[in-house]
Amino acid sequence: MFPSRRRIAVITAAAALLLTPAVEATVAAEPRPTPEQETARDTAIYTVPNTDSRSRTAIMRNGALVLSVRDGTATVEATPQQAARLREAGFELRGKREITDALPPASGNGLTAGFPPQDRDYHTYTEMVAELGTAVAEHPGLAVQSSAGSSAMGRDIPVLKISDNVTADENEPEVLFTCNQHAREHLTTEMCLHIVQRYTDGYASDPAIAEMVDTREIWIVPMVNPDGSVHDVSGVTYRGWRRNRESTPTDLNRNWGHKWGCCGGSSGDPNASTYRGPAPFSAPETSAIRDFTDSRVIDGEQQITAHIDFHTFSELVLWPYGYTENNTAPGMTREEYDRFARTGRAMAATNGYTPQQSSDLYVTDGSVNDWMWAEHDILSFTFEMYPASGGIEGFYPPDEVIPRETARNDAAVSILLREAGRV
Repeated sequence: MFPSRRRIAVITAAAALLLTPAVEATVAAEPRPTPEQETARDTAIYTVPNTDSRSRTAIMRNGALVLSVRDGTATVEATPQQAARLREAGFELRGKREITDALPPASGNGLTAGFPPQDRDYHTYTEMVAELGTAVAEHPGLAVQSSAGSSAMGRDIPVLKISDNVTADENEPEVLFTCNQHAREHLTTEMCLHIVQRYTDGYASDPAIAEMVDTREIWIVPMVNPDGSVHDVSGVTYRGWRRNRESTPTDLNRNWGHKWGCCGGSSGDPNASTYRGPAPFSAPETSAIRDFTDSRVIDGEQQITAHIDFHTFSELVLWPYGYTENNTAPGMTREEYDRFARTGRAMAATNGYTPQQSSDLYVTDGSVNDWMWAEHDILSFTFEMYPASGGIEGFYPPDEVIPRETARNDAAVSILLREAGRV
């Protein structure tokens, strides 16, 4: 369903020029940069040796951002002020690289937004919307498109449902896949589109896929943060942008309501990459996905039983809770934790990722997984995709890896779909 745009570059460029005004006509003007956005250009990348989960949590609490970890060495994104605080706290920062030097080129001429020619197989917002429309047009009995709501700048957040009787609300386990909460994590949108393709195009020829489509209702949100994603590819270089595009941008995956701001796993500083916003669900994007999830409570019972939120990068399978280092906590029994761990390890065995509780990486509060489980008993995981480690460039792998790295999760997605049917 998704032909390589390398072979049709001229046609695609022309189509983008025609499609973009129509799609963007109702989008609010890009907000003027705030002081904290202007200082982002001073951010640098460092490595910090000999870290563990507690020291990485301390790094995050100083306002810096851990990008990845390899053999205990953390790669960290920090402003000069954050770097100074880390040094004062006793951390050794090595190998400074200015973020502007580390970011790869994007559009190249600064005149058109979108992925550069060498990465054109990634989907822009406009192209993502078009691909969902194509899926519905080609598989009207299997796919239907709806909306979770609107972003801060007025962009639609589309949702695709896949099922054999797609217009009916059947009594079947439902599974939700969300992607691109963090703007620069573009490979995740490709992951969601790959799931769309696999469970529509593969229905007629693959009995295992047909069984899941016939016995499940599958919901897919390829771009939770459309404003941030568009902004990240709108410059001469990739912008390295993480948050949404409110006037004071929010880290969407610290804005969820369960244990919001409780435990030092997010920041109340608007300058920080993990700024949690002024209140739970203050961001329109998180409140939209919350409302969609809440809407799946039918006759008092949540229909969504399993969920993956895709991120990049580090090649991890993570499960709740993120806000505490304890395996069990209020709302999760030992038996329930063991189910998370068993399922997470089974999925990781198929894709080579490392399985662990979210707080084993570092403590986070206000995350989607914690809320999904605590509020709705949804078996909710985060997948951190390719690559396994790296600096800011890890958010921008070449488009040649898209087929390999999305298909790499096929077996894991199948495991979750099967697990969704177990009470």
